[in-house]
Amino acid sequence: MSDIFDFDQLAINIKLWGRELGFQQVGITDIDLSQEEPRLQEWLKKNYCGSMAWLSAHGNKRSRPAELIPNTIRAISVRMDYLPGDTQQIKMLKDPTKAYISRYTLGRDYHKLIRKRLSVLAEKIDAALPNNFPLKGQHRAFVDSAPVMERPLAEKAGLGWTGKHTLIINSKAGSWFFLGEIFSFLPLPVDHPKEQNQCGECTACLKVCPTDAFPKPYVLDARRCISYLTIENTGAIPEEFREPIGNRIFGCDDCQAICPWNKYANLTQEKDFNPRHSLDQVDLIDLFQWSEEEFLQKTEGSAIRRAGYEGWLRNIAIGLGNAPSDEKIIQALETKRNDCSDMVNEHIDWALIQQHNPNRRRKRKIQNIITELSDDSPR
Repeated sequence: MSDIFDFDQLAINIKLWGRELGFQQVGITDIDLSQEEPRLQEWLKKNYCGSMAWLSAHGNKRSRPAELIPNTIRAISVRMDYLPGDTQQIKMLKDPTKAYISRYTLGRDYHKLIRKRLSVLAEKIDAALPNNFPLKGQHRAFVDSAPVMERPLAEKAGLGWTGKHTLIINSKAGSWFFLGEIFSFLPLPVDHPKEQNQCGECTACLKVCPTDAFPKPYVLDARRCISYLTIENTGAIPEEFREPIGNRIFGCDDCQAICPWNKYANLTQEKDFNPRHSLDQVDLIDLFQWSEEEFLQKTEGSAIRRAGYEGWLRNIAIGLGNAPSDEKIIQALETKRNDCSDMVNEHIDWALIQQHNPNRRRKRKIQNIITELSDDSPR
């Protein structure tokens, strides 16, 4: 039956359906990740994954899709722009009293939105197949939710190239986009990368990193990355990183914000990705005073919940410690200390020391970063 089915036309239709569902690009690739597997193993061996044990918990399934989902021979890779409108994020970063929250999480949790769209796309693919087509109904959609090497697959599918900051860059769209995949058993025609690596001699993303998280180009040590420290890490944040974190309370965008290719980035067309609860321009002290009930209410449907309430307070305490000395901040920190865990109190105590000793703060590295990330930065 598969010999007489028009897979070329189906591939064309898949890309059309994908665009209709709000994806800016759809690519199809084979699942050979043999070149990536040793790189992944070396990265894991160096423990660059930190406490994210799930990255090594599935054997080779991450680099061998057919072991994860039997009969998989193709990956359909998609991207969706998420850059919200005029959030003035650079201004937030330059104001130490404001909370800087990574752009990708200002709105609704992308996992749910993209997974739903991908599920619809999978249904459309299955509906196009004859009723008795072998394995019909076994397409599987993923959005950062399973052992899938989404960036190598996206690169193989022609969605862009891997930048020195380890993210996918597209010459016409920058890097402010989400990725998702559908694993398929269909022998669809594959796309071939249309863009060669165009990072050239540029090292802006490496130099701007506040915590020096890149041991070399194309390699990220997650243990030093602010996104890891403020989101994935569930324990105390090492003191050496607290000042460089500044007012970044959930994630970090510096390596993308400085990237020249993001002058081509497009604003998202998805209203769900627009900021909620004025999180793009809120004071640190206001967020710190949220109760756990408020936190759960105002982060409903948001990726911010991944950090949990304790992680949220921990991160904001660091931001308050890095803010200019202020009696209101000191009072807020002392008040909150009465009902926090030992882990959070460790960061509150650090913040109080910083507040009482303002001359110990604002290292040159931080000032250089803020200067480089000017209001004229690409995005």
